[in-house]
Amino acid sequence: MAGEPSATAIDEEVQEISPYTKALAKRVIRKIDLRVLAIMFVTYNLNFIDKTILSSAAVFGLRVDNGLVGTEYAWVGSIFYFGYLVFEYPTTILIQRLPIGKYLSVVTLLWGAIVASTAACTSFGGLATCRFFLGVAEATISPAFVYVTSQWYTRDEIPSRTGVWFAGNSCGGFIASLLAYGIGQITHPLHPWQWMFIIFGVTTSVWSVVIFFGLPDTINDAKFLTEEEKQYAEDRVVIGGTGRTDPINSKWKVEQVIECFTDPKTYFFAVISVLTQIPNGGTGSFGNLALTSFGFTSLQSTLVTLPASVIAMTTILSTGWLASRFRNITTFLIVAVVIPPVVGSALIFSVKTKGIRLFAYYLLQTGPGAIPLTLGLISSNYKGVTKKMTVTAVLFLTYCAGNIAGPQFFKSSEEKSGYPTAFKAILICYGLVVVVSMALRTYLTFVNKSRDKTEGAAATEQSAIPGKIELTSIDYEDVTDFNTRGFRYRM
Repeated sequence: MAGEPSATAIDEEVQEISPYTKALAKRVIRKIDLRVLAIMFVTYNLNFIDKTILSSAAVFGLRVDNGLVGTEYAWVGSIFYFGYLVFEYPTTILIQRLPIGKYLSVVTLLWGAIVASTAACTSFGGLATCRFFLGVAEATISPAFVYVTSQWYTRDEIPSRTGVWFAGNSCGGFIASLLAYGIGQITHPLHPWQWMFIIFGVTTSVWSVVIFFGLPDTINDAKFLTEEEKQYAEDRVVIGGTGRTDPINSKWKVEQVIECFTDPKTYFFAVISVLTQIPNGGTGSFGNLALTSFGFTSLQSTLVTLPASVIAMTTILSTGWLASRFRNITTFLIVAVVIPPVVGSALIFSVKTKGIRLFAYYLLQTGPGAIPLTLGLISSNYKGVTKKMTVTAVLFLTYCAGNIAGPQFFKSSEEKSGYPTAFKAILICYGLVVVVSMALRTYLTFVNKSRDKTEGAAATEQSAIPGKIELTSIDYEDVTDFNTRGFRYRM
């Protein structure tokens, strides 16, 4: 049922007979949040800032200084995702095989260097090259965070924790807008847009040092946990999560790849991804330009985006918390967050009043909440390390496709009229998300009922809590959701 509570209450009852105490459980989760989740949140802030600073730079001279004409700026926005697309599948294999903390730190160092070097660009070719390689570098971050979240958290915790680190997007947008306003007033010795890339790029490269020393590669490598805490952290994920994720299970398994592509829910997630990212790709590159087309100045456009970031961050955090608190309402939440953008996009292309258009633009900002909810569902509904990483690659390949297509709907010939074609496309995409989300819910409900009939309704993971059952070596094996008795899909 949609209002079914999480296993929190059951956990508390079981603690009475468990070798693990309530104090230990709270201490471990708090330590993991303060170390692992905090690093992911800050990194995602920088990830979003570096990826979308192009939009702010565009209204501070980047287009003029680089001689961009016609659709060249749109292609500068899109080409980032070609780089992302090229490296997405290879990096999901590397994520599984390399020490994840060290790999992420190297990638972060490189992406910061690429951002800083963008300040030296003077032509379309130079910008396109930097953006392509930035896409290659940043392709690792999101799938790696999906992997890390599954490594450290249970199925009930994954939606809220995914929401927290993904909220780094919106928080990063808020920070970027504030800093862009200040940097935008610096005119010597470099242009404002150049300072933006230099400052944010150098900051990112410095942060890579924190990732190198602060993010453990596995639970067993976590120096901030005691041996008892490490054992509890592993047991809780084996039983309450989607399986153990470490070098023991790091072998790439072809059979799990095949299973992923024969799993119908993979295609539901792929469609939701592309439909939500067409709007994201367009507004990510053209958000500030759209606002200036509404009648705002360059500096004003950086300030009026501040409430937009707050709306997006609040939406992501609140819906992530709700999805963790109530197991089976995520598809309903996806529908809820895309309805305001449907209304907002309709207002933008049908009304010419400046104030109403700004209000409508703010309505669009709940839409980004759909993708972290989708990521949370994927993390909770897939078992098997290779299968999970394969579906993650599929999700972000379609993510790239949507973000490549999005900027192309913002036609340069429609800049003065407020890009009506683009906002019509946004309306259609979000409208289709409603349909696909409800179809996914119907499918998952059918599968769960079928499993209840074959296994018995009582055979679910709700009873699988550390301390109530005895863990064996089989529990630590790398098996998929298809082959796990008692596994029921979250909706």
